[in-house]
Amino acid sequence: MTLETKKSVFVELGKFLSQFSEKESVKKSDVLHNETFFNDFEKLITLSQSHNGWYTPEQVFFAIKSWADALTEENIEKWLSNYSSEFAQNDKKEKTVALILAGNIPLVGFHDFLSVIITGNRALIKTSSNDQHLLPFLAKYLIAVDKNLKDKITFVEGKLENFDAVIATGSNNTARYFEYYFKDKPSIIRKNRNSAAILNGKETHEELEALGEDIFRYFGLGCRNVSKLFVPKGYSFDAFFQAVFKYQDVIHYEKYANNYDYNKAVFLMSNFKLLDNGFLTLKEDSSYASPISSVFYEYYEDIESLQTRLEADEEQIQCIVSNNLIKNSTAFGQSQNPQLWDYADNVDTITFLLTTK
Repeated sequence: MTLETKKSVFVELGKFLSQFSEKESVKKSDVLHNETFFNDFEKLITLSQSHNGWYTPEQVFFAIKSWADALTEENIEKWLSNYSSEFAQNDKKEKTVALILAGNIPLVGFHDFLSVIITGNRALIKTSSNDQHLLPFLAKYLIAVDKNLKDKITFVEGKLENFDAVIATGSNNTARYFEYYFKDKPSIIRKNRNSAAILNGKETHEELEALGEDIFRYFGLGCRNVSKLFVPKGYSFDAFFQAVFKYQDVIHYEKYANNYDYNKAVFLMSNFKLLDNGFLTLKEDSSYASPISSVFYEYYEDIESLQTRLEADEEQIQCIVSNNLIKNSTAFGQSQNPQLWDYADNVDTITFLLTTK
């Protein structure tokens, strides 16, 4: 398969995914293999919550739309145009890359899968027990579009064997195991990371409302979800709470509500001072990793000092949301809409795959 062929296959997948929406899914006549896949994918979306209680239809549809928006010819060309020389120098030797995927949010491992296939390698995939159905379904669709992919994609349930490199995502504890187990293989090992937002008190209601999307999307389970706020001394959270009130319905979801009740009780029993609006607690804490239904906050003296702190903590941080208060920050409301060239942990997966022998 040529690079152009592989690009076109994923563009077709993007067209397929673009048909599905929480409001109304519309079957289009010009999408390949719809008769085989459209109805079954609708059913799978509906059933996803029975496979994983956090995968509500709203969250699964959001993930699908994000990938539909990403997998356009224009985006794929822009992404891969940065690697023209690497593709030209690639020795064409096909590698088998083991993928150990997380399952915290729907299709969280799709970018690694895409990267392996688009670089001409074989993907040996071990899915998370929390997300065992969505990616295999999309893989079947890709194979239907081009049967040459059949030998490039393998899902395994047991031990991973006969691979040349590995990309593994897990917790800090599992990462230590991965680093030991895969010490003799070229690897990308991803650990826990969290995202933060920086406020200066000048944010508009609309910006703070958009920040709510960064906090509550996927119930806060993603590494790109904002779990920490940095605010100036004397900051009043009144405007923040008014803006995020839009997301109050999250408390009606039982799994989230259970976490809210439990974590709030733990905080109160420990005599921690909390700010609380009935569905979100704010706790002053220097850590980045807050539990579900809670966001930590910390006061800062000035942006320059905060920039230094964040640079020192960069291995704990996935992305930073702000109104351009620091360089390379993400706009409010956009943390869960990364582009193809926004790499997890800032590790360039394409370069790794093209240069690893």
